[in-house]
Amino acid sequence: MVTKVRALRKPAAPRRGRPSIHDEAWSKVSVVLMDRQVARLDRLASDIHASTGTVLTRASVIRALIDAVIESGVNVANISSEPQLRQQVAKRIRPSARR
Repeated sequence: MVTKVRALRKPAAPRRGRPSIHDEAWSKVSVVLMDRQVARLDRLASDIHASTGTVLTRASVIRALIDAVIESGVNVANISSEPQLRQQVAKRIRPSARR
């Protein structure tokens, strides 16, 4: 009878930094946001936390907004500026009752 010898491995040391939560390829990028945008992101995350207990980071809110715009079907073929894009997206997501 042949006995296999297993090498005992040490448990993996915990990784430094935040735990990996992404299950797809990703890139770290830097963007410039206006102070009012950062304040609004923080307020949005705080409001979500207060009402649901869920903690969302600025980055997760930004990723969700980007995915929502991509999935919305907004036609960007003729967009030539940031304000124009903002207007098209706002028009698309604004409930008709508020118009």
